[in-house]
Amino acid sequence: MISEGQIPADTPIEIGSLLFEGLDQIDLTGPFEVFTRLPNARARLYGLTATPVTDAGGLQLVPNGSLLDAPQLDVLHIPGGPGQEALMHDEALFHWIRRQAEGAKIVFSVCTGALLCGAAGLLQGRKATTYWTVQHLLPFFGATPLDSRVAVDGNLVCAGGVTSGIDGALQVAAMLRGREAAETIQLAMQYDPEPPFDTGSPGKAPQAVVEAVRKATAALTARRETTAREVAHRLGIATPSGT
Repeated sequence: MISEGQIPADTPIEIGSLLFEGLDQIDLTGPFEVFTRLPNARARLYGLTATPVTDAGGLQLVPNGSLLDAPQLDVLHIPGGPGQEALMHDEALFHWIRRQAEGAKIVFSVCTGALLCGAAGLLQGRKATTYWTVQHLLPFFGATPLDSRVAVDGNLVCAGGVTSGIDGALQVAAMLRGREAAETIQLAMQYDPEPPFDTGSPGKAPQAVVEAVRKATAALTARRETTAREVAHRLGIATPSGT
């Protein structure tokens, strides 16, 4: 496991984020904001191709290059979003993720990016978290689910849904350059959340609000579960009992 600040300040850090159609841009841009402020580090975006992509909300994003253009990364950042589901059988992508993960100091997933990591075989025997509506799917990838905003298991860092990617990225920053560097970034960003409503997790939100989100995401969640079962079969992971 990388302890806080174990990378010498004079050692440059290469950070790469996966870019794909239909991702949730905050899964990408929240951590990207943190990473671009990290001392002696370079953050770049790598797409399945070198062409621009459109996020789930219609924002167009331009990669710095394709997967083939990426050097060996020190931090591999895998965001999530609705478009993740379309990639769950992309063996070329999984080969790239596995190859990068072998040499990376940290693998960092945000939201349903954890499911992509799981499909690539990176979650077996690890503790992980993901978006709350699909946390129950993590055992299909051999992971132990944690109901937490950020989960750290060795060099694997998983952030929960959407905005928790900022929290996870700050944890990654501390692991790479030390707590003071991460605290400096947090202050520079004035990241001091004070939401108008205390409904940011299903344990806090009114039941009607929880059910509204579940209903809105039910079809996608069902497709994700079907895919998770298929991946479990491919990876030789026993179907979790009671499911």
